[in-house]
Amino acid sequence: MSNIVLSLNGLSKKFGSVVANADVSLTLERGEVLALLGENGAGKTTLMNMLFGHYLPDSGTIDVADANGQLCPLQLGHPLAALSAGIGMVHQHFTLAENINALDNITLGAEPLLAVRRSTRLARSKIDRIIEKSGLKAPLSTPVGRLSVGERQRVEILKALYRDANILVLDEPTAVLTPQEADTLFENIKAMTKDGISVIFISHKLHEVLAFSDRIAVLRHGVKVGEMATSQADEKAIARMMVGAESPKVERTKIATGDPVLQLKNISVAGRSKRDSLEFVSLEVHAHEILGIAGISGNGQGALAQVVSGLMTLSEGTIQVGGKEITKPAPQAMISAGVGRIPEDRHREGIIGAMTVAENMVIERLEDSDIQSRGLLRPDAIEAYARILEHSYDVRGPGVTAAARLLSGGNIQKLILARVFERAPKVILASQPTRGLDMGAAAEVGRRLLEARERGAGVLLISEDLDEILGLADRIMIIRDGQLVETKSHDREAIGLMMAGEAA
Repeated sequence: MSNIVLSLNGLSKKFGSVVANADVSLTLERGEVLALLGENGAGKTTLMNMLFGHYLPDSGTIDVADANGQLCPLQLGHPLAALSAGIGMVHQHFTLAENINALDNITLGAEPLLAVRRSTRLARSKIDRIIEKSGLKAPLSTPVGRLSVGERQRVEILKALYRDANILVLDEPTAVLTPQEADTLFENIKAMTKDGISVIFISHKLHEVLAFSDRIAVLRHGVKVGEMATSQADEKAIARMMVGAESPKVERTKIATGDPVLQLKNISVAGRSKRDSLEFVSLEVHAHEILGIAGISGNGQGALAQVVSGLMTLSEGTIQVGGKEITKPAPQAMISAGVGRIPEDRHREGIIGAMTVAENMVIERLEDSDIQSRGLLRPDAIEAYARILEHSYDVRGPGVTAAARLLSGGNIQKLILARVFERAPKVILASQPTRGLDMGAAAEVGRRLLEARERGAGVLLISEDLDEILGLADRIMIIRDGQLVETKSHDREAIGLMMAGEAA
């Protein structure tokens, strides 16, 4: 019996003139954890979407092992065929129904359509066993639309495990998890591989790749450029294979702070649950300063970001930008006051997918005279401006006249960054700004945030990546249960304890 459970053979895929994958071949062995790496736009997600049947390859074949261990051709372009073959995929961007609860999302599609009645008790029992085994927890009775981003990610993983997948594809599985949660996830994944489950995971976090994978495969510009055993790899070798150079470093230098540019005074917000509420929160962000907000997902970060964005109505408290009170906080009022917003959910809040890349780049400055004349937009000027930003921020895709939804997640983030940084705002709200970005793009985000700090902006950095907070923030506050407390510590373990609600 062969130990290979999956074989991708010469897969190629083009979108118009853009080559997403070119003649990619890859194998996966039983019980193996294979890390698939590459820059944003390198073709990783496209390759996995062909495996799962979301895309039909232009050429190539896929073979999957059957119950007897024999490799058999997989019907291409049919997700149901992939599911039947035991392939489960957890996407970087969620595919959940927000109006139903987590339990129903997990079981959705796994039961016969003509079943007379559902056995919720049996489903709950199976999910409880998976939760116990995997260490993943989620409030099963809560509608998904009310869950935090981190909780939604866990529901996605539970959904794949519920279908008894023996080949599990994880696209950025720890992007929204704390370091402790990520460690628990991978420890349990390694335990499951001992039972024969094989895993492909896409990640930009090289430390977790080196800690938890068995083998590494690297894509560059849609082509597989190499493989190596993890035991023979290090970060420098991986970086050179990914981008042809070592990982870029971002250095934060000390700088004197200025006057407050953002002040929240005794802010309270009544959300639908405690996880999206704030209780008498106060903070100040000064010019030439990055204030980092650290916390476990679901402790009020989303509400804090929405308050600064003007998307939530205040129950109590005041907001000041540049020393002036915002009497009626709303998105346009915050933008006009000088707030630039990098939202947590780039798809739902960052872009309008049906509009072009160029239109999305100028959507917050439509009143500027170089964008419109006498109330009429100037398409040529918009396109020319967008091409400059496309080059400056390395936004890769089918072009500035294409729909923004066609961009990869990382390139959508670059579009948003271009829109924000080019306006040179007084205040930058950066909520999970590097989630899903490769190491080069993440370093570029850090560099631009530090550049904004240098020129006098104040940055409110909300991140669940402690390394990002520690590397960029001048001051750190911990958010827990909708409340903020400042810490003088820059110690990773001490901050982790405070995030968990323990005295550090």
